[in-house]
Amino acid sequence: MAGIQEVYDLVAKGKAKAIAGAVQEALDAGCDPSDILNKGMIAAMDEVGAKFKSGEIFVPEMLVAARAMKKGVEVLKPHLATGVAGAAGKIIIGTVAGDLHDIGKNLVAMMMESAGFEVIDLGVDVAKEKFIEAYEANPETKIVCCSALLTTTMPALKDAVALLNDAPFRSKIKVMVGGAPITQEFADEIGADAYTEDAASAAQRAKELVAC
Repeated sequence: MAGIQEVYDLVAKGKAKAIAGAVQEALDAGCDPSDILNKGMIAAMDEVGAKFKSGEIFVPEMLVAARAMKKGVEVLKPHLATGVAGAAGKIIIGTVAGDLHDIGKNLVAMMMESAGFEVIDLGVDVAKEKFIEAYEANPETKIVCCSALLTTTMPALKDAVALLNDAPFRSKIKVMVGGAPITQEFADEIGADAYTEDAASAAQRAKELVAC
């Protein structure tokens, strides 16, 4: 449908100013709101993620596309069945204690939202206990994401994952880790379920984890 294709194109190109009008036009034309979300916006972000992974585009382009999607979702939200915007499930994300970096974490959060997750962002310098408290407040959470951007905060990441691994609800969640100094080897060593090296891969991996 023309309206959905336009929404797709605008998100893929990161046209945040034009997206709200295009979403409204698609709604006025009778397009199904969940189709606008899934076939228009989420599909466009899948393409953006694939282009990022292949090196065709870079972080700035991915950020503007995610921002455009966010603007589109704002228009769409009242028309969606409750919870559809977070239909993929809830994710808790935070940068570990002692680490104040948030650009990578914010990008992952935006990509997760773009993939249809509801994201509970705990921010930066998050004490390990806060991840547990956040889960207890949101027991339907499916994935907990912990980020460390410094080699000096890798031990804090290890501690956060260790606490999650000992939690009584551990079997109900998947633990994802990431950040510049983190490797697959380190993720395996500390007992995380998944590691990805960039935001686009994180969103893709999250979708795979909840589908398991």
